[in-house]
Amino acid sequence: MAKLTFWKEFKAFIKEYQIVGLSLGFVMGGASQALVRSLVENILMPFVSVLIPRGGWQQATLDWGPLSLRWGAFLAEVINFIILAFVAFLIVKKLLKDEKVEKK
Repeated sequence: MAKLTFWKEFKAFIKEYQIVGLSLGFVMGGASQALVRSLVENILMPFVSVLIPRGGWQQATLDWGPLSLRWGAFLAEVINFIILAFVAFLIVKKLLKDEKVEKK
């Protein structure tokens, strides 16, 4: 009987905290990150590389004594983040717009 209660509690936990939906969101987030990274690296960055004469800007560093700051890699991650946030904004905006239309 104790096992049955444990499993009922576990199922209630899964339902209450929507673990399946959270897991699916986590998996889709990982896939979206890979897609956006590919967009940035393979489609957008070639244009940026043309504008920066020295090429290889993602490996650019600023050496300051014993420190080596990799500002190129950081800038690439900032660009990835901005694009991912923008895509998420567009998707949410579209979904909320459709939701508002249905409520009226």
